[in-house]
Amino acid sequence: MDDGARRALEQLARLYGITTKYQDFTGGLRQASPHTLLAALGALGAPVAGAADIPDALHRRRLELWSRRCEPVAVCRAGEKPALELRLEADRWAGRILVRLEPEAGAPRQLICELARLPVVRAEKVAGVDYTARRLLLPMGLPPGYHQLTIQFSDSVCETTLISAPARAYALPAGDDRLWGVFVPLYALRSKGSWAAGDVTDLETLHNWVRSLGGSLAGTLPLLAAYLDDPFDPSPYAPVSRMFWNEFYLDVARIPELESCPPARELLTSPAFQAEIANLRQAPLVDYRRGMIVKRKALELLANCCYTGASTRLGELRRWAAENPAVQDYARFRAAVVRQGSVWTKWPKHMRSGELRPGDFDPEAERYHLYVQWVAHQQFHNLAVRAREHGPGLYLDFPLGVHGSGYDVWREQSAFATGATCGAPPDRLNTRGQNWGFPPLHPDGLRQQAYSYFIAGLRHHLRHAGVLRLDHVMGMHRLFWIPAGLPAGEGVYVRYPAEEFYAILALESRRHRTILVGEDLGTVPESVRAAMSRNGLSRMYVLPFEFNPVLRRGLHPVPAGSLACVNTHDMPTFTAYWRQSEPGTLAALSRFLYHQGLLKTPAGNVQTVLKACYKYLAAGPAGIVLVNLEDLWLETAPQNIPGTGPEKPNWRRKARRDLEDLNRMAGVLEILRAIDRLRKKGD
Repeated sequence: MDDGARRALEQLARLYGITTKYQDFTGGLRQASPHTLLAALGALGAPVAGAADIPDALHRRRLELWSRRCEPVAVCRAGEKPALELRLEADRWAGRILVRLEPEAGAPRQLICELARLPVVRAEKVAGVDYTARRLLLPMGLPPGYHQLTIQFSDSVCETTLISAPARAYALPAGDDRLWGVFVPLYALRSKGSWAAGDVTDLETLHNWVRSLGGSLAGTLPLLAAYLDDPFDPSPYAPVSRMFWNEFYLDVARIPELESCPPARELLTSPAFQAEIANLRQAPLVDYRRGMIVKRKALELLANCCYTGASTRLGELRRWAAENPAVQDYARFRAAVVRQGSVWTKWPKHMRSGELRPGDFDPEAERYHLYVQWVAHQQFHNLAVRAREHGPGLYLDFPLGVHGSGYDVWREQSAFATGATCGAPPDRLNTRGQNWGFPPLHPDGLRQQAYSYFIAGLRHHLRHAGVLRLDHVMGMHRLFWIPAGLPAGEGVYVRYPAEEFYAILALESRRHRTILVGEDLGTVPESVRAAMSRNGLSRMYVLPFEFNPVLRRGLHPVPAGSLACVNTHDMPTFTAYWRQSEPGTLAALSRFLYHQGLLKTPAGNVQTVLKACYKYLAAGPAGIVLVNLEDLWLETAPQNIPGTGPEKPNWRRKARRDLEDLNRMAGVLEILRAIDRLRKKGD
């Protein structure tokens, strides 16, 4: 490709939001190859397959962008007057337009504007035609919400969703913003009553135990719907949907149908069933397949009793399903996977395009999935309500992606770029880059639907979470795309309209009174953290990443309002970190903590240094201190090792201690009580 064609290709890529070069982990610039740019453009839907298509595709893209009389989404923040950009041919800025606003609540309003009086903001000539963009400033103040704006030109109409949002996301009032809690994956929780893994009741028990010690939060990994039979993928970061729960975590004993369902009670009390439960409970690793088979047997019997019984519960289920039509759509999708015996990408054409007809899905499986989502809604809702009676309650996790063969991608195909996957560029630990395997959200597709899919998934979490972690928050600014067929190291960054994401987050977090934490670990530009701070999102402070033995201070200061922790689920436990680190690093950390008055001697052991680390975090200005529960008994095995697959027990390792053991562990209680004292001391 000659220089002229290369420049045209890069210009086309930029018009689609593709970054043609980026700074890698060494500080050098990495330039995307023409082959990569063409593949990324194809994934975004650009009409270009090779160099010969570039001139026409460039012309079409320019024309497409200037032909948008207005953008599908606009944002105004608190204290600002709504404004948006209008575009027309330069010789057509005469006459009037009718602007009609339909607010989310309240009566519609309208006004008439003289086009010629609008100020010019930019202009461009496309294929010999002069285009001009002008700024429309609306004099009307708007309450927070999603408002529909319709602009009637003489020959056409354009529509915009206007997001009127608070300036910042929700935050606790001063004096209530020194929280602490514990973190453990729910699948890892063990109790005398759990089956193959922890369940909703175990999470509630954990929260109550934390609250009894003065804490406010129980944190865990995503609890979303997953494929646990065929196909099979138990990763909490590859859910079937971000809008529905995983029935694997239901507590069968608390389902009301059990009282009036003899077949289910007979199953649960049978010796064979009890033996299977005992085997699953005692296993050191979670067996998702067997565990789901066992739980589904019970859930199917309970569902059948609900559908065939004469109780008021069936009427409640039907009313709930009618009020939540997406649940029935999801249930039919899962039932179609059963009937077809394959993922949706292999279904007949009409099914792939989102249409399900009678006969395409298994009715019994549809009823099952509808029932378990109803029960899950009740159990998680009740848990969240009780947890929020004494503070934020639950710390949940909003994953970046979803399973490519799952419900969300099937139903919201325009919102995803299925010709690419997400990942990360090469770094010191992964020199070939990372391919996370799920499709990225399509920037234009999201905007055309006014972010309805993103908002639905967000609300599903915010209804239950007092604190919500946003996985890979940099993905709201730019995301590393790997076009199909290319290795991870040859991916490119694609830009996203970050301010629109932030406006939605500010609005929804305020409505649900939920604190937002952005996962900003790794190589994150300072501009991203500045945007997080400006919009009221807390950043993460993870102690090993903030320690530098060369610095005199040792640890970087803890940012005010951040979430501070010693590690995450993707990192070694503290004891493993202690054993794997260089002696000089450990000595420097011990000396630093000693000089802070947190160690009695400058040479601590793993237990005393761990306690000192948590005391350091607790005494600081962090908004939340999150304690990895497993660190407190010096666990050495991680929950997940990034870049590995089935050869490692990722997402399967159970905690070594039962919930019932916690109150008998003096060392655990001592650390948590010290954290509580230090958190309250700063009030």
